[in-house]
Amino acid sequence: MASSTDRPDRAPRAGSGAARRPSAGPVRLRTGVWLRAVVLLVLAALAAFAGCGTGSGTGARDDPAATGGTAREHPSATAPAAGAPGATGTAQGRPATEAPAAIPGLGPRTRAWIPATARQVVVVTGRDRDANRSQAVLYRHTGTGWEAGPVWPARNALRGWTDDHWAGDLRSPIGVYTLTDAGGLLPDPGTRLPYDRSDGFAVSGTGFEGEPLEGSFDYVVAIDYNRVPGTSPLDLTRPLGADRGGGIWLHVDHDGPTQGCVSLSEQHMRDLLRALDPALHPVVVMGDAASLRE
Repeated sequence: MASSTDRPDRAPRAGSGAARRPSAGPVRLRTGVWLRAVVLLVLAALAAFAGCGTGSGTGARDDPAATGGTAREHPSATAPAAGAPGATGTAQGRPATEAPAAIPGLGPRTRAWIPATARQVVVVTGRDRDANRSQAVLYRHTGTGWEAGPVWPARNALRGWTDDHWAGDLRSPIGVYTLTDAGGLLPDPGTRLPYDRSDGFAVSGTGFEGEPLEGSFDYVVAIDYNRVPGTSPLDLTRPLGADRGGGIWLHVDHDGPTQGCVSLSEQHMRDLLRALDPALHPVVVMGDAASLRE
């Protein structure tokens, strides 16, 4: 038969000694159980808090990347440093392999000028409106964005840029122009554009800074400003009239400013000729940086 210590919840019989003299055994048992429970709860709470804090843990909850979190959601995390567009871990947040949806540096007006069919774009960016130094980058559309090639140093006309070009103004025309034809004094380096190898590209004399012009037209790509596409760069037809200028080419740099053309080093001209593909409908976007941002 069970005793009262085994069943502390059973009421003592009336008139018994147990009712007059409370038993200390059940009280000690209950107190010990609750004390141990409280101690275990406190220890469990301390153990739980030890894994939280500012990045002290090693679980997935402490890694913002593992939970889809960002530095903004986790103030203790280091914010990503600003870097070149497309670099992994930059403030832009774009993986290095992801091409930008729009060509950097071009504003809405300039982008609207680019034909929808163009999948190759040579961007020539002048330092400012009156400068004759610039840089060129060949972009290719990957299907999801624009992939940039290397940056090439370039030169343009002596007096800079204009959006109203006239013959003899010594400024390069601002705008977007197709690239359909090539040629040069030297043999075809392997371009897919129609290439006219001709002695007509021979040139002599000196440039604005006294530099020799010989070899400047060893390789050229005709810029379709005031010309008939599908003809040799040497063709002199000027649909807008001779007073609007013409003969605007990409050609070999002669270490000085041009009369209206854009020039690149001989190696970069070879690289460009080999890269351009008429199936990708290449164009050149050219002008000073401020104008191209419009």
